[in-house]
Amino acid sequence: MIKQATVQFANKLFIFDLSQPYDLSVPIQEGKHNPNCYWAEPPYFQTIQAGDFVGSVSLGGPCNYQKITLTPHGNGTHTECYAHISADNVTINSLHKNFFSLAQLISILPHRHGEDKVIFWEQIEALLLPNIPIEALIIRTLPNEEDKKTRNYNQSNPPYLHSLVGKKLAERNIQHLLVDLPSVDKEIDGGRLAMHKAFWQYPHCIRKEATITELIFVENHIPDGTYLLNLQIISLETDASPSKPIIYPLIHSDK
Repeated sequence: MIKQATVQFANKLFIFDLSQPYDLSVPIQEGKHNPNCYWAEPPYFQTIQAGDFVGSVSLGGPCNYQKITLTPHGNGTHTECYAHISADNVTINSLHKNFFSLAQLISILPHRHGEDKVIFWEQIEALLLPNIPIEALIIRTLPNEEDKKTRNYNQSNPPYLHSLVGKKLAERNIQHLLVDLPSVDKEIDGGRLAMHKAFWQYPHCIRKEATITELIFVENHIPDGTYLLNLQIISLETDASPSKPIIYPLIHSDK
């Protein structure tokens, strides 16, 4: 078993502990025990039957064989590309090739702003580590309740990010943004999608390799700090894919 990895980022060496992975994805289960947003139907697992064959060992079949129906944007952890807001004929599978990134995990309590709860750039900027060339930012919102793993967000006006966050992250060339929210934008915003557009610099200077991952969950025992991120997706030719972000803690880095 490989226990450590030494990685070079921006002429600095970082050593990560591969023996202690943290999975930030929410497992997708059949039924309603999943996070749900934007009125998505629950995932549905259907046993395949054909003639005398039944795809269930518990029902007497030789093996388990199921059809799974799900909505990536609404049923759980997913990673999306700019095609989420564009008519361009591109897919997350064709654009997402940078599977490893230097990431920083931060925890933030959204500010009350009228009837909304909003994360502002000033909050993020105050937590970014100096002289660390991060490529990915992971945001854990506070309070961090366990029911995020099964919460129904529909018509709840969950927290979101101010569009200036997207602009500033793009200026810093942060390629991957991961949040434990159903969307980086306000649930019902009249179709503006201001944060999505600012982060991807859409439509005038599109950052085509940048991704947004939503509906992650970061356990409370995982400390804020620097990590190696492995952001994996399904080879799915659509704008978004169920994904499995794994982070590995930093052991040592060059000063």
